[in-house]
Amino acid sequence: MRKQFLEIGKIVNVHGLRGEIKVMHWCDSVEFLCEFEELYLGEKKEKIIIENARIHKNMAILKFKGINDIDSANLLRDSILYMNRDDVELDEDSHFIQDLIGVSVYDIDNGMFYGKIEEVLQTGANDVYSLKRENKTFLIPAIADVIIETDIDNDIMKIRPLKGLFDDED
Repeated sequence: MRKQFLEIGKIVNVHGLRGEIKVMHWCDSVEFLCEFEELYLGEKKEKIIIENARIHKNMAILKFKGINDIDSANLLRDSILYMNRDDVELDEDSHFIQDLIGVSVYDIDNGMFYGKIEEVLQTGANDVYSLKRENKTFLIPAIADVIIETDIDNDIMKIRPLKGLFDDED
């Protein structure tokens, strides 16, 4: 079962005297974080309304409704912010990183099991999936030539590996 609320960032500091906070984004971009009208605060996932959002030095500066001074803002420091997955519509071939972790990866042609995704590395050009099988780690590029099918509901990914991608290839 997929988590309804996904971590999107962490409040790292206050900004100014009027209750603004600085957020380190844990999502693809700080711009993405600034698009939300509401987020959810801490383990209890308390809904918070965003009155204003802007970018400053690759950090999100957010102003929450009801937080109007530095003391109130300071109480939020080190809190985790969450987004509701229902608030985002992903492109057809896009997935939340959290949903990819633990997915089993198989060869589409022969059914060979390559491992489970344990990490998604964001390299800039394309993501790279780190697979773990027994005591070995493999890196596969998340490109259309390699990733043939992704079935998040059943935790399965089918790939056609590039030659030399796995040690035990002919």
